[in-house]
Amino acid sequence: MDITVSKSAEKYLAELLDKQQVEGIAVRLFVTQPGTPYAETCLAYCRPDEVDPEDEIMDMELLRFYIEPTSVRYLEEATIDFAEDRMGGQLTIKAPNAKVPKVSADSPIDEQVNYVLYADINPGLASHGGEVKLIELVEQENGHVAVLRFGGGCQGCSAVDLTLKDGVEKTLMERVPGLVGVRDVTDHTETTNAYYK
Repeated sequence: MDITVSKSAEKYLAELLDKQQVEGIAVRLFVTQPGTPYAETCLAYCRPDEVDPEDEIMDMELLRFYIEPTSVRYLEEATIDFAEDRMGGQLTIKAPNAKVPKVSADSPIDEQVNYVLYADINPGLASHGGEVKLIELVEQENGHVAVLRFGGGCQGCSAVDLTLKDGVEKTLMERVPGLVGVRDVTDHTETTNAYYK
């Protein structure tokens, strides 16, 4: 498991656990809504009776972490740090793979598509207030077609066909083996927030 906990964070969390005065209390680490744009990395107290036998265990010198099994892959390369300041200090958790897990060529196609959408395509569309989401994958004889829906400034935008063909489809098909096409199911008659009308 590739999770880094700084010494200052370990000490800070161990002190919080000591204040609970519960024998065997630990820290639970998990991601809510993992693999989505709404993912959040969370820490919580974990009493001995709350331990799930499926949990991954990460033992530190001063404390133990229980990690929810479904969150493990989204916590790869996560860092937990504590920085003291005038107000006491701040605990920070950075999990670069929480919204989209790290993918490889043997990851499922939907995860590969989502990774390219969230890591490469949506940051560019965000400058126009837009986004694109994977709705489903349709399996065909020669491969998969990604069914997408545009939102925000892309919905009803007069340049969406160009964005879809020259940007989104080209990028996805270059980066995701086994993807043979892209289909847009957005209702583009709704132009309220369109970037170009």
